[in-house]
Amino acid sequence: MRIDGAIPALITPFTKKNEVDEAGLRRNIEFAIKGGVSAICPCGTTGESATISYAEHKKIIDIAVEVSDVPVIAGTGSNSTTEAIELTQYAKDAGADAALLITPYYNKPNRAGLLEHFKKIASSVDIPLILYNIPSRTGQNVEPNLIAELANAGVIAGVKEASGNLVQVSKIVETSPKEFMVISGDDALTLPIIALGGKGVISVAANIVPGKMSALAGASLKGNFAEARKIHYELAPLFEVLFLETNPVPVKKAAEMIGLAAGKPRLPLAELSKDNEKKLENVLKKLKLI
Repeated sequence: MRIDGAIPALITPFTKKNEVDEAGLRRNIEFAIKGGVSAICPCGTTGESATISYAEHKKIIDIAVEVSDVPVIAGTGSNSTTEAIELTQYAKDAGADAALLITPYYNKPNRAGLLEHFKKIASSVDIPLILYNIPSRTGQNVEPNLIAELANAGVIAGVKEASGNLVQVSKIVETSPKEFMVISGDDALTLPIIALGGKGVISVAANIVPGKMSALAGASLKGNFAEARKIHYELAPLFEVLFLETNPVPVKKAAEMIGLAAGKPRLPLAELSKDNEKKLENVLKKLKLI
């Protein structure tokens, strides 16, 4: 499996009754694909995986596979190895092309535990696994030597790197197999991570500007860094406002403003503050999105 380019980390739209907006999710996926994204990623952090039920999680994966004509990377991670295996198996059976697995959070396993967690999932389900390293949320960084060990053993096919550490990204690229996919987990680091040998970005902004994010990733992958820099700086204000508060609070408001399906984030996440909503609105206007 080879996936590169811009991959939206899909929001999960909710109805006024706080149920998954299935029709809205379909429209959002179609909007992203029309914008030229190379894959889609439902049920990740941006999709509010922490507050969707198992039944909802599975339904969202089903819809993504049904609607999409690009690869589907389904978020199936958990801090329980057993639960991660169950969700990953479901994603495979549903027709997903790969699974995104967050580092176990809260329980903070040691190195041996991390190795066994991913090895157990890989031996249980025959689907490409992409490790998701985001220390700011999990409380634990997966070190490059551990990622390289998993990659070289064929346990994982890639990593979504959201450590924000470009030295770490460089080391992962250096020590992992040539075909290993290092994917940016930060919109603002798309260009530098691809320049270091990364393959693309699992992107929050691609929910809102799928065409522009696809163009940014595409120019970077072609080595056209003058064009990539131009797009990067055009979108830099958007990258900033989409993280004024905890993701996905700002991006759901942005989706609502441009006419996509969104709905309120689920508690304990609250809606975007009025001050930050104004800042978001100003950026969207400058980009002629509203």
